[in-house]
Amino acid sequence: MNNAIEKQIVATDQAPAAVGPYSQGVRLGHFVFTAGQLGLVPETGDFAGPDIQAQTRRALENVKGVLEAAGSCLEHVVKVTVFLQDMDEFSQMNEIYAEFFPEDPPARSAVEVAALPLGGRVEIEAIAEACDCENGHEGCGCS
Repeated sequence: MNNAIEKQIVATDQAPAAVGPYSQGVRLGHFVFTAGQLGLVPETGDFAGPDIQAQTRRALENVKGVLEAAGSCLEHVVKVTVFLQDMDEFSQMNEIYAEFFPEDPPARSAVEVAALPLGGRVEIEAIAEACDCENGHEGCGCS
């Protein structure tokens, strides 16, 4: 008897393509794990802007795209990790972050790192519960 939980690889054009030996996301049972998302525009591969606000907004849009491709949404996020190139930009990042999690925000860690890929200002990853609502997203609160 095999009780292994099925692992599903998540791939979407709503977030930048993986550029190395990793997946944009993984769904394992009732949980979704996203790879860290930079503030890159999926269609161009360019940063959404040079500033922390534009990159934070785009990184969270990318996280949202991966979650939705996996059958989840931002409403089901339980944990977020934010990697900042400069902790002095925390309040500017936090202002944009709050727009995406206006009520009952998930647990979060935010750390400063020495550098981020491609010279990014912020990278964000999330863990969420998969919703797979029987009646569409109306039953769970996802938009």
